[in-house]
Amino acid sequence: MGREITGGEFQQTDFDRFAERLRAETETLRGHFAHERFSRRHGVGGYELEAWLVDGANQPAPVNESFMARMPSETVTPELARFNFELNSTPLAVTDDALGRMHDELAANWQRCSEAARELDASPVMVGILPTVTDAMLGLANMSPRTRFQALNEQILRARRDRPISLDIQGAEFLHTEHQDVMLEAATTSFQVHLQVAPERAARYYNAAMVLSGPMVGVSANSPFLFGKRLWRETRVPLFEQAVAAGGFGDAAFGPVKRVTFGNGYVRRSLLEVFEENLAHYPVLLPVDLDEDDPATLPHLRLHNGTLWRWNRPLLGFDDDGKPHLRIEHRVIPAGPSVVDTMANAALFYGLAHALAEQAEAPEAGLEFATARENFYKAAKHGLEARLVWLDGRHWPLRELLRERLLPAAREGLADQGCAAGDVERFMGIIGERVRTAQTGAAWQIAYTSTHGRDMAGLVGAYRQRQDSGAPVHEWSV
Repeated sequence: MGREITGGEFQQTDFDRFAERLRAETETLRGHFAHERFSRRHGVGGYELEAWLVDGANQPAPVNESFMARMPSETVTPELARFNFELNSTPLAVTDDALGRMHDELAANWQRCSEAARELDASPVMVGILPTVTDAMLGLANMSPRTRFQALNEQILRARRDRPISLDIQGAEFLHTEHQDVMLEAATTSFQVHLQVAPERAARYYNAAMVLSGPMVGVSANSPFLFGKRLWRETRVPLFEQAVAAGGFGDAAFGPVKRVTFGNGYVRRSLLEVFEENLAHYPVLLPVDLDEDDPATLPHLRLHNGTLWRWNRPLLGFDDDGKPHLRIEHRVIPAGPSVVDTMANAALFYGLAHALAEQAEAPEAGLEFATARENFYKAAKHGLEARLVWLDGRHWPLRELLRERLLPAAREGLADQGCAAGDVERFMGIIGERVRTAQTGAAWQIAYTSTHGRDMAGLVGAYRQRQDSGAPVHEWSV
């Protein structure tokens, strides 16, 4: 979905042609799995960071076109709204000093973002949901001028048979609103961690990512407010699921088969199962003519997969030599609160994914899928205060689970991959202090408004000041 498209108006023949190409490319993918044609590179990490632009009054600044013109084209891409953008990383093998190098690259790119935004009297902010964004701002007038976004909006509404998008979130407070477009999605900004995996280990890592989704979203929660209402600790989760509320074929379009989803079960043998599910259960959303693309890159299959937003999404990519590879995109983490917090979140995932996937018993054997899914929504709602079921069948307070089980496992997982001891201690130490103080980004925002009131512009200003200091969130004062 990161590529621009040409032509946004489609006929039934376009859908039929795309579906035919999708079926053929899925069959080609089956051959890749059957004949072991995938790259064997393993443990290569990367990320995408979505962020906001705000003006001097801490309101969303719809200037991303001018902002991106001032940034290296390979570093930054537009997002759905004119006040959002995305930073991309250089893939690195998760070993040696890679964690430190990832941090330094992000810090340098974030500094470039600050300098470019300053020329526009704006500032970048990394946060799951910007507290000052309002319902009225999330309209088509603030949609980024890209054909793919306009087409996405039209086709989501077509899939919904032009029914308005209804948002109902019950948290500490209740929010209801309706929209005639998909711009509600623009209020959600994520830190998406990528991990390239060897084909024979891909199923284990994919299932481990789902098992880890609850603890990861709880320890990184940073989205407690939307439109002035205090909702979930990670309100981005229900917001995104409802903002793109379209489903599968026929009656399933308004049933349990959703395009934004935690998933329908663990993978049993290989990631091919997910791509086969894409073909069998989800109608084509963007039937773009990709016949000029290299058919070896399976462009229709990859575009279709990009219109399905699983919280853990398998990706098909290609190495520099053209060989196909498999990646897992872990999408549960919100943006922010700081550069070093962001890298600590990535390091925690890389360490835990390795530890769980490489243990003797498959992690999914110890936790039913329905329980892993329930853990995810509990942690999104309650953050570090959640109680989750773990592999031992015990109900754990999340802070205790992190302290007693997950942080030690993550340290071991990173050490086993050969990560520099100093980096492991630095980033796991940050997670440990966040757990000790119980101060996630969400907890800090709630504490700040409890002290100073719900002045959302003041909240964003204080958040920006602390973010710009470079200090991890557990050190932020209220």
